[in-house]
This record gives sequence, structure tokens and C-alpha cells, in this order.
Amino acid sequence: MTTLYLDTFSGISGDMCLGLLVDLGLDPAVLEADLRTLPLSGWHLEIRPEQRHGLGGTRVEVTADQHQPHRTWRDIDALLATTLLPVAITDRARTIFRRLGEAEAQVHRVPLDAVHFHEVGAVDAIIDITGTAIGLHRLGIFDVVCAPLPLSHGLTRGGHGALPLPAPATLELLRGAPVRDAGSDFELVTPTGAAIASTIARFGPLPEMTVERIGYGVGGWELADRPNLLRGILGQGGPATGLEQDSVTIIETHIDDSLPEVLGTLLERLLEAGALDAAFTPRQMKKNRPGATLTVVAPPALADRLAKLVLRESSAIGVRLYDTRRLKLRRELRTIDTPLGPAAVKLIFDGATLLRVAPEHAACAALAKSSGRPLTEVYRLITAAAARACGLDP
Repeated sequence: MTTLYLDTFSGISGDMCLGLLVDLGLDPAVLEADLRTLPLSGWHLEIRPEQRHGLGGTRVEVTADQHQPHRTWRDIDALLATTLLPVAITDRARTIFRRLGEAEAQVHRVPLDAVHFHEVGAVDAIIDITGTAIGLHRLGIFDVVCAPLPLSHGLTRGGHGALPLPAPATLELLRGAPVRDAGSDFELVTPTGAAIASTIARFGPLPEMTVERIGYGVGGWELADRPNLLRGILGQGGPATGLEQDSVTIIETHIDDSLPEVLGTLLERLLEAGALDAAFTPRQMKKNRPGATLTVVAPPALADRLAKLVLRESSAIGVRLYDTRRLKLRRELRTIDTPLGPAAVKLIFDGATLLRVAPEHAACAALAKSSGRPLTEVYRLITAAAARACGLDP
């Protein structure tokens, strides 16, 4: 499996991602030809070598030749849906922009359809995100691992005036992701960069691989304390089966003296706080008391915080933590058209092979409510529509 490791020592942005992929071998002519299939005019792409602190890389800069309007998330999603690019590219770009839209909606406390993109909705962000999706596809990169992201402090300027760093949308996008203090008052991680990283990558240390290529995407800042570069390490790695792998921390404790209502709320709070999964298993405990084992699957960076949440929100007075390796099938989110309207589904892959599709429950529940149909029927309709759209229908 071709694996890309994102070494984010100086942060990440959309233009840095695109510059990195070109530096790793994405043909600029192919990139521009693909991007020109977008129903979007008034932009120009400039690709050139540049240096930061004596290290060379590729700078990709998008300039607008004419005024670009503010766009809603739905405007951008429709624009991407009408392109003739391969579905794998457009679906990835649409997923990234949806995450951006959902983050902005949460920050501004408005519905998704009411979000107007200013900076991130400009033509350069559309090009950066779509170009990144193109690069991953054209280079055959199926696995992306990202280092913890360096977050800055201070203020930046946005369409709504002064905003704190990290930008609110950036922080929202990085819920559950490992971050660290950058010791900088420059915006090293942009909302676009955060959306790309949190959508295409899993976070973790440098995976075992055979290094083939190293590339550098050049950012726009000239920083005194570090080279403003995004380094990518491309190689062959991963298990021979083509499965993805990472590490998780298991948090476990036995509970026999908490109210059921308290335990139900605890599960909800654990998942909201970033747990990957959480469940209770019934068990017979000492003194013949009925109880339960709480098992939490956590990102290692969140393990201590989630363990403290268990101790604070339940009657447990101790927890066990252990790290373990996890193998998993690769998943991608896609929005498909169904007889009931657009619906989000998961595509589940073994390497590059699509195994099955699975409807997202929230999408099914919303369509069941709006259509008045039973939830089981909605699941069946969406599953059938997704299978046809993905070529799995017999």
C-alpha cells in the first residue's frame, strides 16, 4: 500500500498540500487539465520552485483574475458534483468541503445551508481542496498518516474581523485530533488545512514503510523560527493484507454501583469527548452483584482525558489503560442521490477494492422523518441506491 506521511512541523494549509503533491510527482499539466473541468472561471495557477531556510520545495499559488462571489456550502457542493472528474476525486473534495461547512455552521450557530464561505469559499480554496483530491488519486495514495498539528496563539483577520488563533473553525475541525503548542503567533494551521488533514488522514507517528520519495510543499509565510514547509514522506508500507492499521488505547473498568441513567449519560459524554467507541458488557461481580464492564476505545492522545471523565462521571475509582494495535478496513464518506434525496453513505474498502456500502444512520433517520417512511425501508432504499451508484449492484 502506498502511504503518505504528513510531517507537519510547520503546520498545514491547502496550498501547502497541493505544493507537496506536485513536489512528490503530480504532473502539473495533468493537475491543471483536471482542474479546468471544474465549472469555475477567473483563476490562474502558478507553480514554481521556492526555498524556505535553504530547503527547496514547490509553491502552488492560485490567483483570481476576476471578482469571485461568496458561495454557500450548497453552491460549492453543486459545483463539484457537476464536474467530469472521477467520482473518487469529487467525493473526497465534497466531503472535505462538507466538513468545512459543518465546522463553520457550528462556530456561527447557524444551519449548514446558511453558511456563506468567505476565505475558504474563495476560488483558491476550491482549487486547493480539489487539487489535493486529484493529487492523491493520480499518485495512487490510499493511506495518509498525519503528525500532531501545531496550533498557534494570538489573533488573525477574517471575514468577520479579528479572530483568535487557532481559528474557531480550525479548532472545531480538530475535535478528537492530537495537537500541540506551536509557540507561534502566525496561523500555521488554516481551516482548509485542518479540513484536509482531518478528512484524508489518520493521526499518528511515522508508520513503518520503505521510503521512496520525499517532497516539500512551500507555504506563503517567511518565518524566522522554522521553514514554512509541509514535508511528505511517500513509501510502501502497511500490512500485506492491504488493511489500514493504527494504535488505540483501551480504557476499562468494572462498575456495580452506578444508576443506569448515569451510565447511559456517561456513554454519550465519552463519545462527544472524542472516544472512538464505548460500550458496556454485563457481568457477575463480587458478592454476586450484577454489574458491567465499561470498555472505551480511545485515540492515545485523548486517553488520559477520557479516563478522567470516566472517574468523574461514574462510581468507578480506578481504570485500566493499555495500548493495542488495530487493523481496519479503509472508509470513505460519499453523498449519493436517492429517490428520497441526497444521503450520506460509507464506502468500505480493502485496499483499493470496494467491499460494501453502509448508509449513515443520521441521514437515514432524517429522510425517514421527512418522507414519512419506516426507517427500515429507508435503509433498504439508500443501500440499493448506493450499491448501484458504486457499481456493486448485481
